[in-house]
Amino acid sequence: MTVYNFSAGPGVMPQQVLDQIQAEMKSFNNSGMSILEISHRSQLYTEMEQIAEQNLRDLMHVSDDYAVLFLQGGGTLQFTNIALNLTDQFHHVAYMNSGHWAQKAMEAAQKIDGLKVDWIGDPKGGLPHIQALNSDHLDYLHVTTNNTIEGTTYHQIPETIQPLVADMSSNIMAEPYDVNQFDLIYAGAQKNIGPAGMAVVIVKKSRLASHPELSQIMDYWLEEQKHSALNTPPVFCIYASGLVFQWLKQFGGVEAIYQQNQEQANLLYDYIDNSKLFNNTIPAAERSLTNIVFGTGDQQLDQQFIATAADHGLISLAGHRLVGGMRASLYNAMPTAGVHALIEQLQQFELNHGGL
Repeated sequence: MTVYNFSAGPGVMPQQVLDQIQAEMKSFNNSGMSILEISHRSQLYTEMEQIAEQNLRDLMHVSDDYAVLFLQGGGTLQFTNIALNLTDQFHHVAYMNSGHWAQKAMEAAQKIDGLKVDWIGDPKGGLPHIQALNSDHLDYLHVTTNNTIEGTTYHQIPETIQPLVADMSSNIMAEPYDVNQFDLIYAGAQKNIGPAGMAVVIVKKSRLASHPELSQIMDYWLEEQKHSALNTPPVFCIYASGLVFQWLKQFGGVEAIYQQNQEQANLLYDYIDNSKLFNNTIPAAERSLTNIVFGTGDQQLDQQFIATAADHGLISLAGHRLVGGMRASLYNAMPTAGVHALIEQLQQFELNHGGL
């Protein structure tokens, strides 16, 4: 039985990447050592990391004005690190309150003494408009581009007078954004990049300053000076993510995968919109391409579908505990065959339960 993993994270990895990891696990680059064993001070590591960084820069069109950091921990750790590293001028920040993870980022900033934190909007009323903020005396305005739990996305980011910081954890490289609009972009790796345990930070070098009051591994300026190797970096995560970057370049880059993601999402949304049993209430312009939420309105029936789908190899379709229902995460590595298999299962379930 073919298994399709619709988990919101850790997400599906490209089969080609998994095969290469398996083939190289005992001897990386014919070194006789596993990638799990090589030193981060070795030439083997340095060359691997440089290639990974360059491929990421190519995919996202990142100029030399930006530093690219591969850091220990996930995206959640950066909630605090960003607020500590980028608030030297006004000690005032604002957060678009677009969902659960945007709220978590804001709450982390609120714990920092002396930092004024504003929040904008209420996710229960839909995505707040980014241009609704007037103040220009901000160190940054924080935007979560894709809301993994709620299934909503800012597909277009308007020009703002405020420096922008973006959490792109769940749709980085899934659809194109102009990096030059942002002072900092960050993403946990475990959704669209690679294994859990690493965060990618893309930050304007002009925003970096030394912060000797911080633990060294929390200081972006110092990490940039040491090329993300101040201490032992997440070597395996960087290696696996580098293979994903190579795979995505071979696919045709972000622009090509974006087209596939639109086609896959449209297939699933079209079925849900025409279903008499399943529904999605999010306005079409705000719907996520990567995290598609839906349900029947009946908790028991939702659970029955989740169990039935799992029996047919369609796993991790349960919605987040805060919202219930179902969620199909269509990250870059999800094959279109998986989407067709899900739709077939939805059709059969609807037929069995009188929806058609």
